Amino acid sequence: MAVDIPTVKKIASLARIAITDAEAARIAPELDNIMGWIEQLGEVNCTGVAPMTAVIPNHLRLRDDVVNADPLTGGGIRDAVLANAPQAEHGFFTVPKVIE
Repeated sequence: MAVDIPTVKKIASLARIAITDAEAARIAPELDNIMGWIEQLGEVNCTGVAPMTAVIPNHLRLRDDVVNADPLTGGGIRDAVLANAPQAEHGFFTVPKVIE
C-alpha cells in the first residue's frame, strides 16, 4: 500500500491534526516506509507460535489471601474500625449514593 499526500491529509483530518502541504509531503515517505515494515511482518510465518505479552517470562509472586486474626498486626479488628464509621451495614462502611 503506497501512502501518498492525499492519504496523509485524510489521516491528519481524521486525527484532527492540522498539517501543511509541505508537512504532508515530508510525512508521506515516512508513513510509506512504516507500511512497508508492517507488510514485511505480515509475511512472517508464525504458525505454532504462542502469543506473548513480553519477551521474557514473567511470573507474579503471589501470597495466600488469608485474614490476619492478630490484632497487633492489623487483623481481626473489624468491629473496632466500624465503630468509628458514621454508618455501617453488614460489616462494611456505608456511604451515600452519589449521582451526577
